[in-house]
Amino acid sequence: MKSFCALLFCLAMAATSADWKCKPTPVDALGPFYKPKAPVRAKVGQGYVLQGVVKSAKDCQPITGARIEFWLAGPNGEYDDAHRATVPVDKDGGYRFESNFPPKYSFRPPHIHIQVTATGFRTLVTQHYPKEGRKQGTLDLVLVPAR
Repeated sequence: MKSFCALLFCLAMAATSADWKCKPTPVDALGPFYKPKAPVRAKVGQGYVLQGVVKSAKDCQPITGARIEFWLAGPNGEYDDAHRATVPVDKDGGYRFESNFPPKYSFRPPHIHIQVTATGFRTLVTQHYPKEGRKQGTLDLVLVPAR
């Protein structure tokens, strides 16, 4: 019975995803260090800039009013309040976030945690994995409409 239900879920998701004009951003782990209510600011360090546009999977149009939470380890490899931010998108759905280049720690590659919320859309939790040696990255965040 379990595999039959899983099959139905997969078929439902496949049918739903055929409706998307833009491929939704893949979901990734929230991680154990998330804290809500990060301060509104676009910079928590320097050396790495991440930018992009928040869009709808349905029609690829920018989503105004979205809020993006970012959190990452500081240069010392620790998560702290100084490396958390909430960034509202601009009138064109765009965002720009500046931080330190996230350090590797334990078994994890460098990464920045991201949570995006917007009215009428499912909350997206994902991560960005910057390429070593880069000082900037582009990541469009594509949200799925709420049902």
